Amino acid sequence: MQVKFFRNLVLFGLFIYLPFQSMAWGMLGHRIVGEVAEAHLNKKALKKVQDILGPETMAIASTWADFIKSDTSYRYLNNWHYLDFDEDMPYNSMLAFFQQDAGADVYTKINFLANELKDKKLPQDKKVFDLRMLIHLVGDVHQPMHVGHKADLGGNKIKVMWFGETSNLHRVWDEQIIESQELSYTEYTAAIDHPTKDEIKKWQSDSVSQWIFDTHQLSERIYSDVKPDQRLSYDYEYKYLSVVNDQLLKGGIRLAGLLNSIFG
Repeated sequence: MQVKFFRNLVLFGLFIYLPFQSMAWGMLGHRIVGEVAEAHLNKKALKKVQDILGPETMAIASTWADFIKSDTSYRYLNNWHYLDFDEDMPYNSMLAFFQQDAGADVYTKINFLANELKDKKLPQDKKVFDLRMLIHLVGDVHQPMHVGHKADLGGNKIKVMWFGETSNLHRVWDEQIIESQELSYTEYTAAIDHPTKDEIKKWQSDSVSQWIFDTHQLSERIYSDVKPDQRLSYDYEYKYLSVVNDQLLKGGIRLAGLLNSIFG
C-alpha cells in the first residue's frame, strides 16, 4: 500500500515538474502576454474569444500548450514552439527562407492557426485548440531564445550561473528574470501595459516575419553578451529587464492585433 502511494506521488510530481521545465516564457510570462492581449481586444474580438474559451481567460489559456506536453500524444506539437537558425540571418534571407518554409515551426503554425480560426464552420473543439495554441505561440515568438541558434538549442546548452544557481541562458530568459520581480501576472501586467498609440499602431502593423526577425536580432545581441559559465545576477537583470518587459508587451499587443483582424 505504501509502495503504491509513493509511486503515485512520484508520478504526480513528475506531471507537475515536467511542464514547468519546458515552458517558453514560463507560466508567468505567458500569462502576462495573454492578460495584455485580452485588455487590447476590440469588442467583437473579445466576445468571440469568450465564446470559444468560455470562462477561461486568455491568461489561463496561454499555458495550456506547455502543460499538455506531459501527454505523449501531443508530442508532435514540440517543434511548433520555436524556430532556430544556424547563424545571424539578414531580413531578406529570412524572408526567402519563409517563402520555402514548410516545416512545423512557430512561423508556419502561427499563420496556419490564424487562417484556420477565420473559418466560421470550424468545430468548437478545434476552435478551442487553435486559439489556445495561437495565444501561446505568439508569446513564444517574442522570447528571444525561441528564435536562437540550432547548435545550442536556443541557449539551452549555454550553461550559466543565475544568482549562484546553476542554470542556462534559455531558462534565464524563459523564467528567471521575470520571476525575480516577485509579481503576480496581473501585477506585472498592470506595471508594463502602458504602450503609446504609436507603439500599438507600429507593433500591430508588423508582419509575423517581422516579429520573428526582430526577436532573432535581439537573440543575437544576447548571445554576444554572455559567456559559458558566466555568473549572472543584479547587473544582468538591470541591463535586460526593460528588454524583457518590452518583449512581453509587444507579444500581448501584437496578439491582440492578430485576434482583432481574425474576429473583428
